Amino acid sequence: MSERGGDRSLSQTVRAQLALRDMILAGRLRAGERISELQAVDITGVSRTPVRMALVRLEDEGLLQAIPSGGFMVKAFSERDILDSIELRGTMEGLAARLAAERGASARQLEPLKECLADIDELVQQDPLSVEAFSAYVALNARFHAQLDELCGSAPVIRQIERVAALPFASPSAFVMAQSALPEAHQILMIAQDHHRIVIDAIENREGGRAEAVMREHARLAVRNLRLALRSRSHLELLPALALITQAADK
Repeated sequence: MSERGGDRSLSQTVRAQLALRDMILAGRLRAGERISELQAVDITGVSRTPVRMALVRLEDEGLLQAIPSGGFMVKAFSERDILDSIELRGTMEGLAARLAAERGASARQLEPLKECLADIDELVQQDPLSVEAFSAYVALNARFHAQLDELCGSAPVIRQIERVAALPFASPSAFVMAQSALPEAHQILMIAQDHHRIVIDAIENREGGRAEAVMREHARLAVRNLRLALRSRSHLELLPALALITQAADK
C-alpha cells in the first residue's frame, strides 16, 4: 500500500509540475508574480504535499525563486543567463559527440540518426515553412539530439545533458517556434541541418575533436535564434515565455 501511495504522490507531483511549468512558459504566470502553495493547489487540483514538491522542482529548474517570507516567485532571466545555459549545453553535447566518435559507433547505431536526418531533410525542403512544419521540426530535432547523446554510451554524461537541457530556454529547440516567424528562419534551419550531417560524418570517421567542435558551434545557433527572437518580440504569441527574458545592457 505504501509503495502504491508513493507512486500516486509522485504522479501528482509530476502533474502539478507540468501544469505550473506550462502556465509559466505560456505567459499565464508572469515574471515577478508570487505563487503560494494554496494558489498552486487551486490551479492544479493537486493536494499540498505533491504541490510543495512540484514547486521545489520548478525552483531547481530555475523557473521559480523561493521568497524568504514564504512561497515562490516566477523568475525573470537575463539574456546572459540564457547564453550561459546554451553554452553549457553545447559543452556537454560536444563531449557526448566526442566520446561517441572516440569509442566508435556501428553502422547499425548510426542508422536511426541517418533516418532522422532524412526526415528533417524532407521537411526543410519546404520554403517557406509553415508553423505546422516548424512544430514537426521541433519533434524531429529533439529525437535527433536524444539519439546522438545516447551514442556516447555514458550514463553520467547523458544525465547531465538532460539536466542542462531542462534549464529555461536551454533545450535544442527552445526558440524554434519563435524563429518560425522570422525571415532568416529557413536559412538557420539549413545551417543546423548541415551541422547534423557533419557531426554524423565525424562520428562515423572517429574524429572526436571535429565532432565536439561541431556540436559546440551547433548550440551557438540557439544564441542567434535568441537574439533574433528578442529583437522581434511582436511574435510573442509563438513563444510567450520570451516575456520572461530581460535584455541586458552589458553583453
